[in-house]
Amino acid sequence: EVQLVESGGGLVQPGGSLRLSCAASGFTFGGYDMSWVRQAPGKGPEWVSTINNDGTSTYYAESMKGRFTISRDNARNTLYLEMNNLKPEDAAVYYCMIDGMFGEGTQVTVSS
Repeated sequence: EVQLVESGGGLVQPGGSLRLSCAASGFTFGGYDMSWVRQAPGKGPEWVSTINNDGTSTYYAESMKGRFTISRDNARNTLYLEMNNLKPEDAAVYYCMIDGMFGEGTQVTVSS
């Protein structure tokens, strides 16, 4: 059974940073591309970033480029998202995703 457990969210001031983690189990983690998506209140899901299976290629939505960094540790079956210079519009529930499956998400709130 695929399990994805996101963590690391919280309340941060504009301009602050957070590092999200996603602990994965139930599948061969290193064999799959992984993504982060987010959903803000009242809005649909928004793709954030994708990393290929061995971490050599990364992709970002335009508004996240230069601020967010996706990475993975295949030995620890963990996906990360480093978020810097956070803006109020980044507030959302963040989910890690594989093949359309999501975890419970972790809440990111950006407010002064």
